Amino acid sequence: MAVFEQVTIIGMGLIGSSIARAIRANKAAKRLFGYDSNEDHSTTALRQKLVDDMDYDPAKAVKNSDLVILATPVGTYGDLAKIICPEMKAGATLTDVGSVKSSVVKALSPHIREDCHLIPGHPVAGTEQSGPEAGFATLFTGRWCILTPPENTNPEAIRNLENFWQALGSKVECMTPEHHDMVLAITSHLPHLIAYNIVGTARHLEEVTKSEVIKYSAGGFRDFTRIAASNPTMWRDVFLNNKEAVLEMLGRFSEDLTALQRSIRYDEGDKLFELFDRTRRIRKQIIDAGQEEDVADFGRHLDDDK
Repeated sequence: MAVFEQVTIIGMGLIGSSIARAIRANKAAKRLFGYDSNEDHSTTALRQKLVDDMDYDPAKAVKNSDLVILATPVGTYGDLAKIICPEMKAGATLTDVGSVKSSVVKALSPHIREDCHLIPGHPVAGTEQSGPEAGFATLFTGRWCILTPPENTNPEAIRNLENFWQALGSKVECMTPEHHDMVLAITSHLPHLIAYNIVGTARHLEEVTKSEVIKYSAGGFRDFTRIAASNPTMWRDVFLNNKEAVLEMLGRFSEDLTALQRSIRYDEGDKLFELFDRTRRIRKQIIDAGQEEDVADFGRHLDDDK
């Protein structure tokens, strides 16, 4: 059953194209329109019938839609909002899929009209792939979508957006933008930063070890490279737009790393075992919560790399 009559998706990358596929698969909207500044993405979206039509002007793409979803890097939101907000339908909802929320509220709030609703969102799902051909309809199935509605947001508008994400297979939770950014700084942003750094260090060593780093890559390093293969534009914007929370978590991580370094230096085996046992239990809790599969290679399937 359709939650919205018409939806417009701005940006046809991995997340945007997956939303389009999920809407089609679950009949969550009667009409689906899109916009992407990348002409190849627009052509692919039309060829694969991900949307009913792609407009080459974002202002025209949103005109008659009840829901507008920003699925571009968060650094583009402010400029896009200036263009689309004046043209949005009265009563329409503007949301997004960015993995930072406080900066999104600041970027979009000045442009949203009083007769429209701003409800930032973050589907906590994705892969390291990008582009419209990387999307798939089940990306959000069983995953969380976090909504961060500003105070005094119309309750019915929130319920409609919750129903929309539930129709796409997601579990939905609401929280403040600030709380979201702190939680995601440790669960997503810091791991990506560490992955980028480790792979960058390995690239330097590769020049010294005559390709042995690549040749003998085991599961741990290999999975770091999968994270580090994520969209560079998107992650650049994430770190620049959530710097306070990321730097706070990075400071805590550095302190814990220093303690770990000390335990290794002074042969404190009991402390090492205690840490490794505790972190192993965290892995089990993630599996038990349904956020990962209890299989080798962190839930990785052979066809994931295609």
